[in-house]
Amino acid sequence: MIVKSNESEKNAIMNIANLMCLAARTAPKARGIDNIVTIILTDKEKEGLVNKMIEVANSGYRTNTFLRDSECVRKSAAIVIIGTKISTIGLDCGFCGFENCKKCEEMKGVCAYNSGDLGIALGSAVSVAADNRIDNRIIYTAGYAAVKNNILGDNIKIAFGVPLSATGKNIFFDRK
Repeated sequence: MIVKSNESEKNAIMNIANLMCLAARTAPKARGIDNIVTIILTDKEKEGLVNKMIEVANSGYRTNTFLRDSECVRKSAAIVIIGTKISTIGLDCGFCGFENCKKCEEMKGVCAYNSGDLGIALGSAVSVAADNRIDNRIIYTAGYAAVKNNILGDNIKIAFGVPLSATGKNIFFDRK
């Protein structure tokens, strides 16, 4: 059997993307409550995300990062999207800016632990990519577009994308 490098690299990227989702799932979470959701996009579905990023860029969004990042996602072999459900966890800590979890829910606030757990899950996921020498970058623009396209479901309001690449030069390094 002969396996050409492009096929081998594509298979490796998908294997690592799956391991990244596993790492996000098993990352520590406040009170052990798992609100993390992950997906992997390739091919047509990835291009749909790119199109949404371009749409946001052309709608007059505040920065040019959506257009710049859309090219990175387009050039990538796959993108892992990691998001969090918005759900209070019952600590009544006030970190969300409200006096307790009930008030946060009433005001449709975001539990601070949701964002913190998402950050830990992202760190766990990208460490898997780095440990396996897959070029990657955490980009908010892809997560924003995924939320706007409802790719992760109705209850996901915060997400980030991690495009993956295995080329001779890191496509995420010399961005304009």
